[in-house]
Amino acid sequence: MTSPGSMPVPATGPRSPAPGGPGEPRFGPGPAFPPAAGRPQPWPPTPAIPRPPGLLERRWPGPTGAVRPVVLAVLTAAAVIGATTLPAVRPGVGWLLAALAATTALVTASLVRSDTSSPAATATTAAPPATAAPPDTPAQATNRPPTTAAPPTTAAPATPPTTELPTATPPTTALPTATPATTAATRADSVTPAPATARPGATGAPGRVARVAWAVATVALVAVGTVRAAGWLFALCLIAAAVTATLAVTGGRNPFGMLVAATLPPAATVRAIPWAVRGLRHTRPAGPGIGRIVSSLAVSAGLLVLFGLLFSSADAVFADLVAGLLPDISASSVFGWLARLLLIGLGLLGGAYLVSRPPDLDGLRPAPSRPAHRLEWALPLTLLNALFAAFVLVQLTVFFGGAGHVLRTAGLTYAEYARGGFWQLLAVTGLTLLVIAIAARRAPRATRADRLLVRVLLGALTALSLVVVASALYRMQVYADAYGATRLRLVVATVELWLGLLFVLVGVAVVRLRAEWLPRLVIGTAVLALLGLALVNPDRLIADRNVDRYLETGRLDVGYLSGLSADAVPALDRLPEPLRACALREIAAELPRDGLWAANLGRERARRELGGAVMTAGVTDCAGPLRW
Repeated sequence: MTSPGSMPVPATGPRSPAPGGPGEPRFGPGPAFPPAAGRPQPWPPTPAIPRPPGLLERRWPGPTGAVRPVVLAVLTAAAVIGATTLPAVRPGVGWLLAALAATTALVTASLVRSDTSSPAATATTAAPPATAAPPDTPAQATNRPPTTAAPPTTAAPATPPTTELPTATPPTTALPTATPATTAATRADSVTPAPATARPGATGAPGRVARVAWAVATVALVAVGTVRAAGWLFALCLIAAAVTATLAVTGGRNPFGMLVAATLPPAATVRAIPWAVRGLRHTRPAGPGIGRIVSSLAVSAGLLVLFGLLFSSADAVFADLVAGLLPDISASSVFGWLARLLLIGLGLLGGAYLVSRPPDLDGLRPAPSRPAHRLEWALPLTLLNALFAAFVLVQLTVFFGGAGHVLRTAGLTYAEYARGGFWQLLAVTGLTLLVIAIAARRAPRATRADRLLVRVLLGALTALSLVVVASALYRMQVYADAYGATRLRLVVATVELWLGLLFVLVGVAVVRLRAEWLPRLVIGTAVLALLGLALVNPDRLIADRNVDRYLETGRLDVGYLSGLSADAVPALDRLPEPLRACALREIAAELPRDGLWAANLGRERARRELGGAVMTAGVTDCAGPLRW
């Protein structure tokens, strides 16, 4: 009410508390209630929207936190073992020991999770609560420093604004929920779980089985250097072991994923260095214990060197024993050991980074192509099948007609006929696989008629290709009988057998119209073919075939046989003199005593075969023409 003659005073509601009090609005000082609709409302500054994760971050986020000290210790031990046991060039047991140590270290790294209590990991995990605090009213109240206005607000007049504030705050509290920051946070929350589910093939049962199989294949390939002395064979096994080891640590299962997996180990080595640095910083509290261990080892090494030198100078037998156990130490050997330690250590560190959190390579697939029209792919394949059928009929005629038919129709000997066609048939086999792969990708399968046509045409081409493979293998057999067995001919025949097996697998995929398993079997069968070649001892097989051919025909290329490895010694020992001495002299000259890490079963067997035999052939006996 107003007294007469006084001007009316509009009711403005309760007085707003002083700035900084508990009734202060969210965004700056002002009335406790929202202003009129016509007046502009304050708006908080728009935060920067975080950059969305890229393809590499989504597919390969890498391990979080720091590497565990036990993983660093195991990796260091494996690197030291590898640098010590790996011989310079020759295959030996040291390669197997290094492979076993590396496998143990990587298995440990895959089982031991990264430490998420490191500073980097703590900062990362503490960031989301800090960004989520502003929308909460209690958090804002706790962040407000002035607290002296609390007693006035406890009075009764201040109570209604406190109870009315929630009714006026919904528009204010609803604003931050619609801000880009909140949207970005929601988007980040939806992206964060992706790495945990981005590894179904790497952590599921099929993925684990495949990775264990690749690891076993890697160790088996490296173990070839322990039982076979052929350097060329061991080089092929090392190349294959590099492929299988890459698949073991990356887990790629489809063709595109396997190709990408080949590029990841170098990148993993670079990305693993900060990961290892965080692990070293995290182990600083344990520094005094590590220092005591290092000092103890240094004192032990000094005592052993001192007293070992004194005992060696006092007794000649003990000196010979020590000299046999210790390697020759020189500046070049120390530099080589340090270089091997660095390279092996970096490689193992990158492998540990990969197995700690493997990338998601199963989702990497090429974009689906537009299916071709039925006429576009069916006509070329029909004509190609007709050409293959005509060639197969000719091959059947040659098989049944034999050398007489070839001599009458082509004017060539059977050996010349076989020699002139093998390499062309090998090229045909490889190109046919490429044609089948392209046709299977482009052929439509929407209707039952399309699927039936795919099965008929591609199945017929696969069956006819098997006849081509058989023809190539038969030609190689005739070729080797006429001109002798060599390493190249044996390897090419093995490749042709492998291609024949691939055609069988392709036939199964064509019938089922599914080939997700085929890329893994392609590499797996190639590894099995290489291990099978090592199992049959190729150099000895070649020597046996040539010796048998000499005993039947009297023709022999001694110069070629003398270049074989020590694996061929048991077969070459059957030759009569002076051919035996001519074939074994160069091999015996390359059979020095192996060291501890270069022990090899093939060379040891050759030493036992030769014994103390003296090569009686002189220079003049081996200088003449040795090929008949």
